[in-house]
Amino acid sequence: MKPIKWMFSVAVLIGSMAPAIADAEVKLPSIIGDNMVLQRGQKVPIWGWDEPGQEVKVTIQGTSKTGTANENGRWEVIFEDLETGANNEVQIVGSSERTLKNVAVGEVWLCSGQSNMEWTVNNSINAAEERAAANYPLIRHIKIPHTPMKTPQDNVPSNGWEVTTPETVGNYTAVGYFFALNLQAQLDVPIGLIGSNWGGTRIEPWTPPVGFKEVPALKSIADNLDSYPQVSPEGKVNHQSPLALYNGMISPLVPYAIRGAIWYQGESNRHDGMLYFEKMKALISGWRHLWNNPEMPFYYVQLAPYRYKGEDVILPKVWEAQTEALTIPNTGMAVTVDIGNVDDIHPRNKQDVGYRLALWALAKTYGHDDLVYSGPLFKSMEVKGNKIVLSFDHVGDGLASRDGEPLSHFEVAGENGEYKPAKAEIKGDTVVVSSKDVPMPKSVRLGWHQEAEPNLSNKNGLPASPFRAGE
Repeated sequence: MKPIKWMFSVAVLIGSMAPAIADAEVKLPSIIGDNMVLQRGQKVPIWGWDEPGQEVKVTIQGTSKTGTANENGRWEVIFEDLETGANNEVQIVGSSERTLKNVAVGEVWLCSGQSNMEWTVNNSINAAEERAAANYPLIRHIKIPHTPMKTPQDNVPSNGWEVTTPETVGNYTAVGYFFALNLQAQLDVPIGLIGSNWGGTRIEPWTPPVGFKEVPALKSIADNLDSYPQVSPEGKVNHQSPLALYNGMISPLVPYAIRGAIWYQGESNRHDGMLYFEKMKALISGWRHLWNNPEMPFYYVQLAPYRYKGEDVILPKVWEAQTEALTIPNTGMAVTVDIGNVDDIHPRNKQDVGYRLALWALAKTYGHDDLVYSGPLFKSMEVKGNKIVLSFDHVGDGLASRDGEPLSHFEVAGENGEYKPAKAEIKGDTVVVSSKDVPMPKSVRLGWHQEAEPNLSNKNGLPASPFRAGE
C-alpha cells in the first residue's frame, strides 16, 4: 500500500503546482500591442514580464532579440534600424507566445495637457465631415485613462491602439489628430499618438521628480517630494497634486520610444504668471530625462483669449511666460489669438491648432527649412522721439494686418507707466507705434488684455504673439 500512498502524494503535489505553471505567461504593458506605432530612427525597447529567469525572444522584421526576465520578472529587448512602414508582426516567445499584428513603424508623439488637448474630434468644428474623411490607416491613437497614482507605475490599463477610421476617430484628441494629419501628409509615414491628457489638470501633477529638482524656483516642491502626491484618509489620490499623473499616466509609458511631445495646458495655472515658465522648464526637463533624450522636441499651444473672471491682465502674464519658454531649446509655440472664442474656453477650431503645431515640427524636427512656421515674435524696440520702432522675428513674407484694418491692441506708456491706445503702422519689417497722448513713450505692449485678438500677423497667415517691452 505504501507505493500507492506515495503515488497519490505526488499526484496531489503535481496537481497543486499546475495552476502556477499554467499561469506562467508573457505579459505586456498596455502601450505595447496590436496596431501600435514604433518610433523609426531610434532605439526601440520592447518589454514586459514573465517568470524570473525565463528567456524571452522577440522577432520583428526578421530580426530577433532575446532577453531574460529579472528577479522581478521584467525583461526588455532593444531594436534598432527598424524599417518604416506598416503591416508588421511582432512575435514574442517566452513561457507563452504572443503575436502582435498590424504594427507600424513611423513617428510617435505624446499628446498631453488639460481639456483643450483632451478635446475630441467629435466636439470640434466640422466634426461630421472630419469623421467621414477619416480613412487613415497609418494614423493610430491610444488613449490613456485618467489614472492618478501614489507611486510610479510600470503599466496602466487601456483599450490599446486604434487605427483611424470614421468609427474610431471621433474620440481622438482633436489637436493631436489634426497635428498627425498634417505630419502624415508631408512625411508619408505612419503616425502614432499617445493621448495622455486630463481636462482641468494643472501642470504640476504631470511633472516628474527630477524636473522639480532641476528648477530652483520650485524648491518648495522639490524639497517636499516625499509628501506628494496628496492622498486622502480614504486612500484617494489628489489628481491635482504634484506627481499624481506622472505616477499613473506618464511613468507607465516609459521607455516606449517617442519622437517628442505636444502640450496644451495652462488654463488651470493661469494665476502663476512668470512662475509658469519655471514650471514648464521643470516639465520639459523632467520628460527629457525620462526618455533619456535631452533634445526631445516639445511643442505647445499658447492659450487662446477668453473672458475669465477677475483681472483682465492675468492671462497676458501667462502668455508672456509661454513665450519665454521658447528660450528652452527645441521648443515651439502655436499662437492662437486669432482662432479662439472669448466666450468659450474650449475653442472648437482645433484644425488650425494642429496645423500650427505641425508647422513647428516639420520645420524644426523634420528639416523642412522652407516653411514659415511662426507668426511675428517680438525681437527689439527702439525709441525714436515720440515713436517706438518695433522689430520682429518670423516676419515670413512680410508683416500684415490679418483683416486689412489698422493694427489693433497696441498701447504705449511714458515715464508714469500709464498706458494709452496707440496708432501702429507697418514700415517694411518693422511696426512704428505712437500715441498723441504719450509724447515721450518708454514702453509698449500688444494684446495686453485677456480678450485681445490683435490683428498683426505675417503674410503667411500666422498671428503675432502678445508681448510687452520697455517696462
